[in-house]
Amino acid sequence: MKTFAEKLSAAQQSNDSWLCIGLDPVMDRLPSPLRDDDGVGWASVLTFARSIVEATSDLVCAYKPNLAFWLAGGSAGIAALEQLLPRIPKHVPIILDAKSNDVGHTAAAYAHAAFDTLDVDGVTINPYLGVDTLKPFLSDPSRGVFLLTRTSNPSAPDLQDQKVDGAPLYEKVARLAAQWDADMPGTCGLVVGATYPEELARLRRLAPKLPFLIPGIGAQGGDLEIAVSHGPTAEGIGPVINSSRGIIYASSGDDFAEAAREAASTLRARINSAHQ
Repeated sequence: MKTFAEKLSAAQQSNDSWLCIGLDPVMDRLPSPLRDDDGVGWASVLTFARSIVEATSDLVCAYKPNLAFWLAGGSAGIAALEQLLPRIPKHVPIILDAKSNDVGHTAAAYAHAAFDTLDVDGVTINPYLGVDTLKPFLSDPSRGVFLLTRTSNPSAPDLQDQKVDGAPLYEKVARLAAQWDADMPGTCGLVVGATYPEELARLRRLAPKLPFLIPGIGAQGGDLEIAVSHGPTAEGIGPVINSSRGIIYASSGDDFAEAAREAASTLRARINSAHQ
């Protein structure tokens, strides 16, 4: 059985890609051909997302559906997500961006929902509750977690820069994650925003073996070169560099899938050029 890190590495090699596409459907931004007089329904959202996957699956190392956008549709949105996930090729990891966690038995329910019900490969997790709440997510080496460490939003420093034992909180998270991964190898990674390039470089020094999920490229204006140069692990697993809006909404017309492929291909080429 491959660990999560091994599956990620294999996908990066087979598709020559460190690119991850965020599958974040927003009704008001879906292409006009998918609309009718009543607006956009979830059947159209599913068509949209499936078309994006079919057009780009050979260009990515992962897909990252953000659960919030699917939950916004209630039962219809979750049903659409459940129909979408099996259409993603099996060799491409799926990272559910849920940012979930809670005390033990509730954490176990979250893990069951992600890994057993939805059958995704990885999930984003809030590490604030400590290691006992992470164990349900780390019990299967074929599954992985990305711990919120240095997020990409502007107010991230409000809490993440607070000092713990003389160091910023985000550094404490990274050090703890490295310890947890030593006990459960191949399962832990860090969410590190490209909008904080100095912190990204510092976190790579603190956690040389942990894969990075890097949001903030594209619409948020993150530093791609820093993400590429400091993103790889000591073993050569590349960063999971996420782009959502800049790819899936590349066109609002009939050519939306073709435009998404072109945008994904262009960004993958930029990433590859930067690390060659």
